[in-house]
Amino acid sequence: MPNYWDYRNLLIVLKMSVEVERKFLCNADTRKTLEEIGAVCVDQRQFLDQYFDTPKFDLTLRDMWLRKRNKECWELKCRHAAAGTEGMSGHQATAAAMCTQYKEITSLPEIQLRVKEVLKKNSEREASPSQEDESWLGEMNLVSFAEFTTVRRSFTLEEEGVQVDLDQADFGYSVGEIEVLVPEGGDVQSALEKIERTAGKLGLTGNQRVEGKMSVYLRRNHPEHYAKLLSNNIM
Repeated sequence: MPNYWDYRNLLIVLKMSVEVERKFLCNADTRKTLEEIGAVCVDQRQFLDQYFDTPKFDLTLRDMWLRKRNKECWELKCRHAAAGTEGMSGHQATAAAMCTQYKEITSLPEIQLRVKEVLKKNSEREASPSQEDESWLGEMNLVSFAEFTTVRRSFTLEEEGVQVDLDQADFGYSVGEIEVLVPEGGDVQSALEKIERTAGKLGLTGNQRVEGKMSVYLRRNHPEHYAKLLSNNIM
């Protein structure tokens, strides 16, 4: 049976997936809890994330997040239109509300196409641009608005396709994420159920969403940008 990383790498190759995720506050005891429920640490790494937008926040105000990781890998995360809660029990609807769903695009030509559509920019750029050629950022008036480093420990569980990440950002914020990747058009409800079961094993309670790294970073460092996102129900 393929493991989580085989599955994730397959989705990256296909360049289309939906990331279903629930964040939670973590502390020094979280790793112990993960070990107690049989989770296995499969990776520990550090990475630098740089985020880009126009000075008027044209992308992030549409809940689109353009990121470059470790100065080489581009990714565009776009809010995925989640299915309605009709037919769900009250508990299921609450569990779904605790999660976020984003489509992940990792093909640079497709990323540029999506950004051009939003910004209504015309370009004669080649279909397969070089990763090193970043002149397109200037053409689209995109500038970096956030940059931070994260140390991440990743765990897998017996629940197929579930990963738990424990992140420590260099601006002093720690957060955990329970994540399931679903092929676009796949069974999101099954992913939500897996996340809910994992949350139960971790003893997570409450029905309030936990802030992600970006939300905390902007609130602390760029309050004007954060306020605009808050007023548009993005944060």
